[in-house]
Amino acid sequence: MKKLVIFDLDGTLLNTIYDLGEACNYALRQMGFAQHPIPAYNYMVGNGIRKLMERAQPDADEKTIDELLTHFRSYYDNHCTDETKPYKGIPELLKELTERGVSVAVASNKYQEATSKIVNHFFPDIPFVSIQGQIPDRLTKPDPSIVFAILEEHPTPKSEILYVGDSGVDMETARRACVESIGVSWGFRPTSELKSAYANHIISSPAEIIGFLNAPF
Repeated sequence: MKKLVIFDLDGTLLNTIYDLGEACNYALRQMGFAQHPIPAYNYMVGNGIRKLMERAQPDADEKTIDELLTHFRSYYDNHCTDETKPYKGIPELLKELTERGVSVAVASNKYQEATSKIVNHFFPDIPFVSIQGQIPDRLTKPDPSIVFAILEEHPTPKSEILYVGDSGVDMETARRACVESIGVSWGFRPTSELKSAYANHIISSPAEIIGFLNAPF
């Protein structure tokens, strides 16, 4: 039986794209750059906010990226829950997992302060065993270091872990960590990306995860 489910955050537990896009457009406006339509950010997010700034303004030098990051954080820190919402079925899934005695954790490329704030805001009653975001000097996903950090806090055999995410980055993270992966179709990326990244399973609703708790792998 699976004892730990590790979730990506953006595009998996929460639909954060509007608030992320608004924060990025705010940063771009402050620097006099052209903005992007919100749907375009589906393909810019997923690798941390520095990479988001680089994708939003690909010709920018390092100094400009640093300035964009400052503007982004000044806005996002105060607006990260404005339009963000859990995906349908996610609160019920998390509740059922915890009631079944299955531990849950978060592994996000979003910077740690925002990751913790958002998770605690939307899921205050869920006892996550670890909430991991991006921190200095740790490589972002798909490097598996974030998974290993979770396992340091909550040791669990890899055969008893599910890793759930919405992107190829997540599937590659799971592969490198040698844990079973589930790709979700309701997130920011198409299922074709999940298939190309060799997702072990692809699901279309959160409740389907329950069916993998006792399934052999």
